[in-house]
Amino acid sequence: MTHCSPASATDSLRRWWADAVGYQVYVRSFADSDNDGVGDLGGVITKLDYLARLGVDFVWITPFYPTPGHDWGYDVADYCNVDPLFGDLATLDRLVAEAHGRDMRIVTDLVPNHTSSDHRWFQAALGNSGAADRERYRDYYIWRDPASGGGPPNNWVGYFGGPAWTLDPDSGQYYLHLFLPSQPDLNWRNPAVAAEWDDVLRFWLDRGVDGFRVDVAGGLVKDEQLRSNPQLQPVPPGASRWEQWDCFEHLHDVFQPESQDVFRRWRTICDGYGAFLHGETYHLDPRGMDALLPADGMHGGYWFAPMHIEWETAEIRTTLRAPTGDLAERLLWAMSSHDMPRAPTRFAPRGVVSSDDRAAQNGWGAARTLAFNVLAAFLPGTLVLYQGEELGLTDGEVAVADKLDPVGPDSDVGAGRDGCRTPMPWGNGPHNGFSDAEPWLRSADRPHIHTVAAQDGAARSWLEAYRELFAVQRAARHDLEAAGANVTWTDGGDGPIISYRRGGLMVAANVGDTASDVPLAVGATLLYDSTTACRHPGATRAAAAAQDGSGGVHSLPPASAAVWRI
Repeated sequence: MTHCSPASATDSLRRWWADAVGYQVYVRSFADSDNDGVGDLGGVITKLDYLARLGVDFVWITPFYPTPGHDWGYDVADYCNVDPLFGDLATLDRLVAEAHGRDMRIVTDLVPNHTSSDHRWFQAALGNSGAADRERYRDYYIWRDPASGGGPPNNWVGYFGGPAWTLDPDSGQYYLHLFLPSQPDLNWRNPAVAAEWDDVLRFWLDRGVDGFRVDVAGGLVKDEQLRSNPQLQPVPPGASRWEQWDCFEHLHDVFQPESQDVFRRWRTICDGYGAFLHGETYHLDPRGMDALLPADGMHGGYWFAPMHIEWETAEIRTTLRAPTGDLAERLLWAMSSHDMPRAPTRFAPRGVVSSDDRAAQNGWGAARTLAFNVLAAFLPGTLVLYQGEELGLTDGEVAVADKLDPVGPDSDVGAGRDGCRTPMPWGNGPHNGFSDAEPWLRSADRPHIHTVAAQDGAARSWLEAYRELFAVQRAARHDLEAAGANVTWTDGGDGPIISYRRGGLMVAANVGDTASDVPLAVGATLLYDSTTACRHPGATRAAAAAQDGSGGVHSLPPASAAVWRI
């Protein structure tokens, strides 16, 4: 077992995450070590050398706790153990130790908004373990009598669609769940819940875990009176979960200021271990992010705006430039995740009419994603890649009959999250080398060129382009640390070139449709050019190599980016 003692937490609370590169592992789909078709912690161990060579500083692993799997691990039945499907505590200890041996850290997912309905707390709250337990645990959750006219206590809707309340027929009361009925929300106004969670954090920190990503960080505490939300418009028949959610102004169910008291408490615990506390801070407005990330709260939070933009100049510029000051240093930049379509899918040009067109458009989507990641990699904050992003992967192809995600109707794969969760393609053979067994999520095999085996060591592959980018970023960290949050935008605020200076570096990207010139200072030294680093669909290697900055300019093809020392 690897321990991190509070005495080692010095160096300004060990802000090792500043300007670091993280990597999200969706554990079910990353690597399968025992060939049962499900990724596991042992599989992550087998790929630590791959991640180290990529240039990763920390690995965020999605939930591996015991679970019935109604929401694929985000319905936790025991917060202080490992589901046998993924390994055991000894496997987790070995993963932490071996990651530390490669100068990488392990960050785990916390799911504190709700438990599984199988959790012993909820089963006790139902009365299934006796009257004494029912009395003790009933207030761990949020229960209310029906409305005066019958039905749910208020008009709240679940994030996955439908009412946020389910009736318990034995007690005649409703319980609250912002997600599935099998995910009852905890009552964070009960001090006993907070005390339980102090123990959960310390359990994992004492095992050497280096931090936590807090799921649903904006939703823990609810309005004390459980008031109905203002309804902006009627819910149309057949509305999607997004449409249902957007029919209400969410004043009382999420983003309550008392949640910050929880994070201040956790911050104190994490600071004692030098651990990184950050959250799923789902807000698309920097002012909302300011409220979710006060200076004495979580160390950081995910900035979700990049996952909601088109490849459009004004949107990209606004998303990059809107967070300013100290907030910028507290952001985690991510283009993709296990909940959203992959960036190369979202950024691919529209209008596919043939497989050749699809391949070309996917190449543009991957090039655009790389260009955005170049811009984000040198900004204040922390860059996080989602597994397979370094391979230029688009969403996997899942047949309607194979849809597993509970989100969205069974007939619409696109309404769920299966496409971004398909297995990682490691090499040749059935299932792209992920497992000898049929994977838990069936999908079409990827072309060989999209696998790690094909791209590893291959000149100008997406994988090698990301390795080169992160090597440049790591070498520049002294400059970035000295600059702090100071960024000077140099593009004038319009046009297809987005550029900035930070420390002794200049970064620029062309987000337009045609080649554009970037003015350079005398003596600028090119450190990285995505056009030469990858198989860019809009430029040949010879043409790219000819752009040496002569005449004080550097020509960037569309969807490309470069970095200079100035």
